[in-house]
Amino acid sequence: MPRTVLPLPDRPDTGPIAYDVHDPDHRQASITPLRPPAGAPNVLIVLLDDVGFGASSVFGGPVDTPVAQRLADGGLRYNRFHTTALCSPTRQALLTGRNHHSVGMGAITELATAAPGYHTVRPNTKATLAETLRLNGYATAQLGKCHEVPVWETSPAGPFDRWPTGSGFEYFYGFVGGETSQYYPTLYEGTTPVEPPRTPEQGYHLTEDLADRAVDWIRRQHALQPDRPFFMYFAPGATHAPHHAPQEWADQYAGRFDAGWDALREEVFERQKALGVIPADAQLTAFNPEVPHWDDMPDDLKPVLARQMEVYAGFLAHTDHHIGRIVQSLDDLEQLDDTLIFYIVGDNGASAEGTPQGSFNEMINFNGLGAVETTEFLRTRVDDLGTPSAYNHYAVGWAHALSTPYQWTKQVASHWGGTRNPAVVHWPARITAAGGLRQQFAHVIDVAPTILEAAGLPEPVTVHGVTQAPIEGVSLGYTFADAEALDRHQTQYFEITGNRGIYHHGWTAVTKHRTPWQLVGAQTVAFDDDVWELYAPDDWTQSRDLAATQPQMLHRLQRLWLIEATRHGVLPLDDRALERADATLAGRPQLIKGTTQVLFPGMGHLNENSVINIKNRSHAVTAQLVVPDKGADGVIVSQGGMAGGWSLYAHDGRLRYCYNLVGLHRSYVAGDTDLPPGEHQVRMEFAYDGPGLAKGGTVTLHLDGAEVGRGTVPATQPVLFSADEATCVGRETGSPVTPEYAERGNDFTGSIRWVQIDIDAAADNPEHLIPIEERWRIAMARQ
Repeated sequence: MPRTVLPLPDRPDTGPIAYDVHDPDHRQASITPLRPPAGAPNVLIVLLDDVGFGASSVFGGPVDTPVAQRLADGGLRYNRFHTTALCSPTRQALLTGRNHHSVGMGAITELATAAPGYHTVRPNTKATLAETLRLNGYATAQLGKCHEVPVWETSPAGPFDRWPTGSGFEYFYGFVGGETSQYYPTLYEGTTPVEPPRTPEQGYHLTEDLADRAVDWIRRQHALQPDRPFFMYFAPGATHAPHHAPQEWADQYAGRFDAGWDALREEVFERQKALGVIPADAQLTAFNPEVPHWDDMPDDLKPVLARQMEVYAGFLAHTDHHIGRIVQSLDDLEQLDDTLIFYIVGDNGASAEGTPQGSFNEMINFNGLGAVETTEFLRTRVDDLGTPSAYNHYAVGWAHALSTPYQWTKQVASHWGGTRNPAVVHWPARITAAGGLRQQFAHVIDVAPTILEAAGLPEPVTVHGVTQAPIEGVSLGYTFADAEALDRHQTQYFEITGNRGIYHHGWTAVTKHRTPWQLVGAQTVAFDDDVWELYAPDDWTQSRDLAATQPQMLHRLQRLWLIEATRHGVLPLDDRALERADATLAGRPQLIKGTTQVLFPGMGHLNENSVINIKNRSHAVTAQLVVPDKGADGVIVSQGGMAGGWSLYAHDGRLRYCYNLVGLHRSYVAGDTDLPPGEHQVRMEFAYDGPGLAKGGTVTLHLDGAEVGRGTVPATQPVLFSADEATCVGRETGSPVTPEYAERGNDFTGSIRWVQIDIDAAADNPEHLIPIEERWRIAMARQ
């Protein structure tokens, strides 16, 4: 039966029907489980996060990646494989075989706008690879990072249509968002919130946990359905910041980077030539003038900078090790030869979002507060880098070095440093040129058609009754047996935040519009004033700009970029930053509207898009409690965690409030009287010192309308508490906002009826009390 219509229509048995099963003419066709065509392989896609072309040892980098090397030795290395320069766009392109704007993912989900190329809602005319494989009989699983769900659909209330289990994956275990703490992740199994099985003190690390789950799933499939091929997408979230590595892994690299990033860049370049992953005549691009040289950095900061890189190296090596456990499990089950593996070393170039000196807590820079991270401050915290008490990111110079031999880094879609990533393909059953190198141009949208071809499956014409738009990638199957085959992917556009480029028959025209580490307050020019560069097919690294000498070729490619941009929904270009963080200005749906939100006990895993925004404004938090006879302790409601947030809780029987400013300063306000047994109402009022961003305020605590505590908060976080830490009622999961309670076992010892958060005028309550009957009247009116 043709498999272009999915799901496959049920076909009734048209044979004769006997009256009695004992009739000698009785025949009944056996039930045949749905399976892919004979010979279809298992498929494993490994996608790392924020790893530059020059990071891993398999492509000449300083970080040992023996598992990637093992697969390369038994398979193929692709040295002209490209991503989009940013995570969500790359991931949606990978999972659909279409360009990122074609599937609405022109930026990360948190910056969605109303424009079709940027609304982050995958059209139902462009089904995922997982759904196509599932409907053809594959078992499917995703583990790790899912950064493709529109932000207004990321709460535990759903809808779940665009979560992994609604997009073709039968099993999902991981986190929904751009990044997470490796020690305190906010996890889901399917669509159910779950907690990590261990604490950091018990040795927990997310990458190991994900590998455990992956190995268990593969073994279960093999034990119970050995004839059913599987598709696993393993995207651990490593090595995205925060750079969290077990100390023993970071310490393996002690002293390796003391010479600095200039020297590392030269070292990696020579090793790449020796390995043959770049041509012998390739030129190292000039050192980026926007990046400080190592010798220009303060001498007393250099030990901190070196440790940042040691931690990152340990993080990447540790990740490769745990991927090795998955590969070894396939080998142990004698499935490795029949498994098509794509090991993609990075969803974009190395991340330059960590400021020129790096950061102990990347949320500091995301909130525009980078000035507080002085050399003295960083030196006092050097030993904490990579541990559960840090949320660290390395300096821009390391990102530049790890993108060797190219210009620029993550976010810069114009240059190969942002978009060219190592890729290894391993499939011994079909790839016989073990250890081979492939130099054909490839893009992440080519993965899906390659897998369909390998499985003997056609591209579907309709899925769930919806006519499908064509896949835009080109299968790489033609390269498996022929190193000299001519490129079939001849034209490819690029664009992220206005950084844009076009590849066509070896030529590239590019323009860098925005600098990635200028996150808040960046100054940009008009798009028409951007300076374009031109590079010839023989210029492997984009090192010789020919724009001045070949203007006609440049103009031709600029026109071609505009044609491709129009075709795929890139226009209108959008380089806004803070404005796009505001849902109203950006034009995307907002889950929580108005000035009041009511939460109930047991609610948790609520990210910042699921909770009313209390930043840069006056607000109040009110809770109706039942205090036990022995007094109260524990969390009433909290938001954020160790890297920034706030908590209203009971401590030693009294009401208490903590505001954690990006992990650097905690302000406490304490009640001066015990919480008496029985039912009571507590309230925290925050009078903001605005107008303006990041101002402080006065905090007052109330018990049944009477003031019991007062204090001040000198400054607040204006943009973001955390990318992943949640709001919770009745306990705090993840890392704790304050060390005054433990990371586990901090549940409120009494009962919580409800918690209400009010902002702006709704927070102005002269009685400092919400009558219970009024609370329920409002609640019922909202039903």
